Amino acid sequence: MTAGGPLVVVGDTLLDQDIEGEADRLAPDAPAPVIDVRSDRSRPGGAGLAAALAARAGREVVLVTALGRDATAETVRRALHGRVTLVELPLDGTLPVKTRVLVGRRPLVRIDRGGGRPGAPDNAVREALSGAGTVLVADYGRHTARAVRAELAAVASRVPLVWDPHPKGDAPVAAARLVTPNAAEARALLPGAGAALADDARRGRILAERWRAAAVAVTLGARGALLTRPAADTPMLLPAPYRADGDPCGAGDCFAAVCAAALADGALPEEAVQRAVAEAAAFVDAGGAGNAALWDPAAERDPAPRPPSDAFALAREVRARGGTVVATGGCFDLLHAGHVGLLESARRIGDCLIVCVNSDASLTRLKGPGRPLNPLPDRIRVLSALGSVDAVASFDEDTPQALLEELRPDIWVKGGDYCVEDLPEAEALRRWGGQALVLPYLQGRSTTGLARRAARSAAS
Repeated sequence: MTAGGPLVVVGDTLLDQDIEGEADRLAPDAPAPVIDVRSDRSRPGGAGLAAALAARAGREVVLVTALGRDATAETVRRALHGRVTLVELPLDGTLPVKTRVLVGRRPLVRIDRGGGRPGAPDNAVREALSGAGTVLVADYGRHTARAVRAELAAVASRVPLVWDPHPKGDAPVAAARLVTPNAAEARALLPGAGAALADDARRGRILAERWRAAAVAVTLGARGALLTRPAADTPMLLPAPYRADGDPCGAGDCFAAVCAAALADGALPEEAVQRAVAEAAAFVDAGGAGNAALWDPAAERDPAPRPPSDAFALAREVRARGGTVVATGGCFDLLHAGHVGLLESARRIGDCLIVCVNSDASLTRLKGPGRPLNPLPDRIRVLSALGSVDAVASFDEDTPQALLEELRPDIWVKGGDYCVEDLPEAEALRRWGGQALVLPYLQGRSTTGLARRAARSAAS
């Protein structure tokens, strides 16, 4: 439990449904694909998803939302049972259902049905908000926030309040600590300008002034988020730590939930947004809201999915979805154009690239005294910053063979004048059906050459 009270999520809960299948033929009566269904899963969406994400790692979360007595609402109640405390408003109508039909893990069509209007709050709702330590409003434009707007306005003056807005919803109450529109929502709220980073920053500042919010974080998908403040022309870009490759469904809910949890723990808005960008990227890479592990009771108290900087977890995840794991290795003591070209070419071969890098002791044994020029943590940080590199793992031995035995990549890449048969790793790759490849290397580029030129320059 957070100091001062639980994290209270207020907003519109939906039922999200994913129907996954395969399509290899057209219907005989129309040019439409025929979907052979392989799985059909349902889960809470909207404020229900945000509350479940906020409750990971055992945080106390109360969800104030409108639920009816239809079968859809009962499905949501069962899924949230034991995760969050439900405080309900009555719902006049049925709970909205959003159904995605996916083929090859990509949405083909979305079908929306159902909907209703929330009723007036009762004492239980008012008591939940008055006892909140932090509040997250997950507004999906279906008026739950409107039904308790007076209570939200009162609580915003004394505890951190995060508002995740919707173009069809209401404006945030004044004094919100942080408002989190995505770029498309910000552009819909302030149309008529461009789509450059400067335009998004200007929109964030104007919206912060209009809403009288302490800060607005405009989320930019794979690029991260822009943190803006009213009457301030110096926005802060919080970039994503890596480019996530996965289902983005629910990423906005994850971002807002992490921001609220961080503020509940006493973080500054800058710290909260930075943490939220990183966890939203990990969330997307792990499969987004469709990741079955999110709703696995055995994983109920687990924190956010591990980001793909864990090379072994990444290799397992890519293989599990039928992808190709590519690995390469080396010292990478002074990164140069030859390295960059090799890494970019290797990444294009498969679905992820893992770099196996010599430890400091291993590099010294290989290259001699005076090496490495850069210690292992620095080399890992530089490699991880490259867009072509998905993960980095180090090894202490003279060769990466033991590491490869655990990673088991599908393809092992080396650059230069090697012959595949001469690569010591080739035999190991063959044991699990992998393939060793040699890629061309830029002539005249080497770490040793760079080091010698730098030494001569320093001596002259």
